[in-house]
Amino acid sequence: MKKVLFATLFVMGLSTLVGVKVQAQTKIGYISMDELIASMPEAKKADTTIAQYRDGLAKAQQDIQAELQTRYAAYIKDSTAMSQAKKDLETRGIQELANRLQNYNQDAQQQLSLKQQEVYGPIQKKAMEAIQEVAKEKGYTYIMGKENLWVYPPSDDILPLVKTKLGIAAGK
Repeated sequence: MKKVLFATLFVMGLSTLVGVKVQAQTKIGYISMDELIASMPEAKKADTTIAQYRDGLAKAQQDIQAELQTRYAAYIKDSTAMSQAKKDLETRGIQELANRLQNYNQDAQQQLSLKQQEVYGPIQKKAMEAIQEVAKEKGYTYIMGKENLWVYPPSDDILPLVKTKLGIAAGK
């Protein structure tokens, strides 16, 4: 009985020591991906590219909207003098234009999303590679997004380390 008790206590003690050893090897850091990407020089060019693209999409949408309003105003003004066939034709044309505007808005959202992925994808990839390199060099087991944490010690913020790795001045 004493041997079984001793063996059980020994195994429990050993597992506690192994647990402490595993816990001591875990090093957790965090980073604000948004802050990192915003500080990268490539992000400023990407922001400009996306703004120009968004403006172009908005201009095209405004042109369709203006055409729709002009056509509808003309219909209202002239509808009393139109034959029923002409009214039906104009109504159908206005409805098609309204549908075109709605479809354009949906397509524009998809186009903008694809453009953002195209422009920001390489920047995000570069940031992730730098984070992984810093984590490996500094012995971090896990790196979490700062945006998802409520409490965190300032010493485990790897943003300055990653900025240094990317050659970005600490103040940016």
